[in-house]
Amino acid sequence: MKQLHIEWKHYEKEGQSCERCSATGKTLYEVIQDLRQELGERNVQIDFTETVLSESGISESNTILINGQTLEEILQYTASTSNCPSCSCLTGKETTCKTLVHDDATYEEIPEELIRTAVFQVLDNNQT
Repeated sequence: MKQLHIEWKHYEKEGQSCERCSATGKTLYEVIQDLRQELGERNVQIDFTETVLSESGISESNTILINGQTLEEILQYTASTSNCPSCSCLTGKETTCKTLVHDDATYEEIPEELIRTAVFQVLDNNQT
């Protein structure tokens, strides 16, 4: 059986995440549930870890790793940052959050298609 480990890192304060991380987390949970069924038939087991970061780790927030590689490494996207009003409310100061950039598109929240594409790319490249 192949193993696929997915880790999601995000900043959280008093049980609250920013809007970007919350949206990514919701999408990620749904994708993982679908993939567990879909890939179970292909003899692939998915393990999931959620890593909650403190304010000192906010630069790693909203990071998805698949078998230790970041989504941006797998997809060859660029990691960047932009102002995040939601995180700024949580931290009490102006804060930037991670974004993914590819061609003319900037993703503040990580959409399902990027997660699925990265998972299948890892599987297709036998990186399990």
